[in-house]
Amino acid sequence: MTMPGRLLALLAPALLLGGCGVGNRDLESVHQPVVSRADYALDLAVSGDGLASGERQRLAGWLASLNVGYGDRIAVDDGSQDYAGGVHAAVTDEAAHYGLLVNDKVPVIAGPLTPGTARVVVSRMTASVPGCPDHSGLRGSDLNANTWSNYGCATNTNLAAMVARPEDLIRGQQGDPTADTMTTYKAVTTFRAKAPTGAGDVKRESTKGGN
Repeated sequence: MTMPGRLLALLAPALLLGGCGVGNRDLESVHQPVVSRADYALDLAVSGDGLASGERQRLAGWLASLNVGYGDRIAVDDGSQDYAGGVHAAVTDEAAHYGLLVNDKVPVIAGPLTPGTARVVVSRMTASVPGCPDHSGLRGSDLNANTWSNYGCATNTNLAAMVARPEDLIRGQQGDPTADTMTTYKAVTTFRAKAPTGAGDVKRESTKGGN
């Protein structure tokens, strides 16, 4: 085999591997965060206008085991019974220990609610970037102008790990419909009324001693 033919045979596998991976000729990464939701439910016995004896301790231990925090949603499904007030008050008190409020919207959970019980549902969303890291393509020249297969993995994985409310990656936060213009104006007024730092006389200092 001639030298050019031998060189081509050696480079052929590398050229084939260079075409592997996800093709992307755009600057937007194909690896995007995916948000998933998990619902956790606890059925509590009800007595009278509130929780039965010992059920509040069960609720407190359950919330602690889930390590609930910012971004989690807590809802109560009471089956529209007369004891709704007492149950809601107990769950609201326990949720307040974690700085959370009870949500009015209850997710649909499989399984009917047994009479004489109330169901507490904790909904938690998580964000991740499937397929990262992606080293399926060789890093180097690409004759089709595709970005590297691992392009965007680091940025989007860090974003998914740091976002406090993963659902914000889906719908974002709505702005306040009302704004107090006076509050905004205070900051601008303070900035404009402040005297420039160089407006005063320059203080003279001497390196000579007092003698």
